Amino acid sequence: AVYVGRPTIFGNPFTDAISPYLNVARYREWLTGTLRPQHLDRQSVLAALKTIRGHDLACWCPLDAPCHADVLLELANR
Repeated sequence: AVYVGRPTIFGNPFTDAISPYLNVARYREWLTGTLRPQHLDRQSVLAALKTIRGHDLACWCPLDAPCHADVLLELANR
């Protein structure tokens, strides 16, 4: 398994929302280009997706909660 939480390149920088669902939604929008915060480097994350393709991903999120690792799995394994 590959750890994708903070402080790795794959860590979700969106942590300020009240809802974990919103934080994951923002992460998806950021990686797919819908949301473009100037201070975040999306290209590095996208370039590194190939390194996690086919791997299990680990994060600290509870198993029954939304997690940005689900977004990474989807994008890396397209």
